[in-house]
Amino acid sequence: MSSVCVVSDSTTLFPNPVFAGRNRVHLLPAAWQGENGAERLKASDFPLSLKSQAALQLATPSAAELEAFFRKLGAHYDGVLMIVHAERFGGLAPVAARAAASLHGSLPVRVIDSGTLGLGLGLLVQAAAEAAEGGLSLADLDLHTRNLSARIYGLLCIPGLSYLQRSGLVNPSQAMVGEYLKITQVYTLEEGELMPSQKTRNARHLVDALHEFLSEFDDLEHVAIMQGVPAFDQETRALRERLLEERGALSISEQTVNAPVASFVGPHSLGIFALER
Repeated sequence: MSSVCVVSDSTTLFPNPVFAGRNRVHLLPAAWQGENGAERLKASDFPLSLKSQAALQLATPSAAELEAFFRKLGAHYDGVLMIVHAERFGGLAPVAARAAASLHGSLPVRVIDSGTLGLGLGLLVQAAAEAAEGGLSLADLDLHTRNLSARIYGLLCIPGLSYLQRSGLVNPSQAMVGEYLKITQVYTLEEGELMPSQKTRNARHLVDALHEFLSEFDDLEHVAIMQGVPAFDQETRALRERLLEERGALSISEQTVNAPVASFVGPHSLGIFALER
């Protein structure tokens, strides 16, 4: 039976830190543009807005660096499945694809753009690792993961629009006005596309937006909450109470945003990732 490992990037957050196949998961370390020795960077180290203070940006490894990484894995595994964050946030997916092609078949590597990040990406990586532990081949693992990715939906609530401006996802005037008026912009994240949904200006409206998003799904397998820094304690508590009242014993996990995700969407962002059964 062939041995397959799962590779992902530093934006990955696991809903459950302990799962079958965790030993075959390898995460690329976070590297920051123009900065060495920032491995211990936390989301709380990032400013709420980039309008008055700069913040580090996540660096994309080169194709040569990824090729060398794959070759090291080839000493221990027969195949590699790499699942990366949505290309909308960073250009890792095409670089990884070039690195895989440069191996010329000496080590089979499949690259999947997950279309998500954070806990959405973690859900995929965790499921792929569990399937690999069960003996699934690389080709079947690729298909299994792609099918699963179509059942993961995300909602991002982002008050720090200057982070999206830096990534080219909103224009400067949108970012300036949104942050000045203290508006939390709500986006849906589906198949890699970040689409504006609605704007909220207080806790009650934000809870309504989260609940409305989850109410679209008749049969949820899991809901993963990506908590911001500072945390949205009041909002997530109210959301949990509503879900418990309506759906009973629904599987819900919660993790705090990490520095790589914060570099894309800001530290004080709230994410909800729904896995449809």
